Amino acid sequence: MNVIVIGGGKVGFYLCKTLLEHGHQPLIIEKNKRTCEYAANQLDIAVVNADGSANASRADAVIAVTGLDQDNLISCQLAKRIFKVPKTVARVNNPKNAVVMKKLGVDIPISSTDNIARLLEREVDAARIKSLLSLNRGEATLSELLIPERYELDGKRLFELDIPENAVIAAIFRSDKLIIPRGNTQVLSGDKLLVIAKDRVIHELSTALKLK
Repeated sequence: MNVIVIGGGKVGFYLCKTLLEHGHQPLIIEKNKRTCEYAANQLDIAVVNADGSANASRADAVIAVTGLDQDNLISCQLAKRIFKVPKTVARVNNPKNAVVMKKLGVDIPISSTDNIARLLEREVDAARIKSLLSLNRGEATLSELLIPERYELDGKRLFELDIPENAVIAAIFRSDKLIIPRGNTQVLSGDKLLVIAKDRVIHELSTALKLK
């Protein structure tokens, strides 16, 4: 996923680091030249020394994490209205501004910056992953994963898939049948998988199953 992060300070830096670790392709837009140089050297990613109005036409998401709520709002509005970016996320430094940002077109205003990367991935994965039940106070979830038609891995057996350690496929729904899977059970186009997984590995499981 191509993600533009507006603001290369501490929050933007560590957000990009997390996105890189999760296999995404972040790009930082930052006005301060020294901050740009530091981020480019440490993360080895593209960094643009400009303001938040830079071209975002190829981005899957824009995340504005500057220290000014008004800058984050305007950046997201430009991304959505001018460049038609599918998903916009804004850091909200003053929680009272969250409702206003939502009304003014920001898809995801969030005041807890620690959860931005995870929240973005949930939103992007939502088309294929449906959370059914939170377990142990949010540590894990019971989710339904929809396998698309003409699935790239159609016919693969579970033991052939790189399923994360903290995820278990508990059941497979195929047409009107319920299958309790084993290692040699195949995954077929149109299947629905019932999965129990720790919250942090849901995105990894989606990637392993090539649901992107």
